[in-house]
Amino acid sequence: MTATAEREAVRAPRGRAFASLFKALGRGWIRDRSQIFFTILLPLMFMVLLASVFGSGDTAASRIVAVGDVAVLDGADADEFAVTSAPDLDAALAMLRDGDADAAVVQDGATVRIYPSATNATGGAIAEGRLSALVDDVNVEVLSAAAPGETVLATDIEEADGGALQPIQYLAPGILAWGVAISGVFGAAGTIVDWKRDKLLRRLRLTPASVKTFLGAKVSVNLVVAIGQTAVFLAVAALAFGLHLSAWTWFAAPLVLLGTFAFLAIGVVIGGIAQTSPAAAGLSNLVTMPMAFVSGAFYPLALSPQWVQWLSYASPMRYLNEALQSVVVYGEPPSAVLPQIGFLAAFAALVGLIAWKTFKFDEL
Repeated sequence: MTATAEREAVRAPRGRAFASLFKALGRGWIRDRSQIFFTILLPLMFMVLLASVFGSGDTAASRIVAVGDVAVLDGADADEFAVTSAPDLDAALAMLRDGDADAAVVQDGATVRIYPSATNATGGAIAEGRLSALVDDVNVEVLSAAAPGETVLATDIEEADGGALQPIQYLAPGILAWGVAISGVFGAAGTIVDWKRDKLLRRLRLTPASVKTFLGAKVSVNLVVAIGQTAVFLAVAALAFGLHLSAWTWFAAPLVLLGTFAFLAIGVVIGGIAQTSPAAAGLSNLVTMPMAFVSGAFYPLALSPQWVQWLSYASPMRYLNEALQSVVVYGEPPSAVLPQIGFLAAFAALVGLIAWKTFKFDEL
């Protein structure tokens, strides 16, 4: 038999072993309900909940309590103001304390006093801004009538970058990145602890399948799961919440695969440290949850404190989130996310090397 024929004879059983292991591990993943819940359903529930709470970004009409006759509200737009009346200021302030209104207004001659709600600070601030703008509009009308020949400045506000960033546009990429992190970190850490407990690799040495074939099949299952996560998340975001997918959305697949390698490396490090399943779960949570909050998974990173933004530069989730948002939401080509790709690749290689050097195979 020639050398080529011998190599082919060896490759064929390895290929069949890989396919059998991939099928078995894949079925095991599907049958594990906890894996499905934490990998797909939990992040998906977060995305649906947060997208539903924040809505499309539209702001409802401000609830205004008018005390007495408030002439400035006569020209108020019904889409911006929902006006009710109160017999006196005490009754109006009580409504503010109970959360039944966003602001109270009293007009005394030429003075308009605004009382924004302290109970709902956000609604109170919006109402205060709208009422101040309404007073300015009334003043402009008065001045224009007094001096009809004078030019009055007007503002023309246009949205930048093709429109305001809607909640689903940062929630879908961010929580998808978080879901990939959960799948990679928890999957690797929990699996390694189980291998330690069952002495699996020692038993595997007695079978025709090699350790490399087994590990390759396990990693391949994780990669397929990551692609499935991506498809499910983007489909729900597009169909249920109106996320407009760009022409470069397909490039989310290689980005997610690269991110999966980075998070699998973290999971291997944790799995090498932890001795029990609860310890592995605790350490995995200790990594993934803070990482999600400092990486802009739940809200735009630009709104975070400066120290949080500095911490995020060390998080692979930030770069996966940014890359996904660029290609999926903004439609930027792959060349625009080369820095993020470079960081993820370098992070995966570095942490993978650390995992290889520190991992104790004799414990398995």
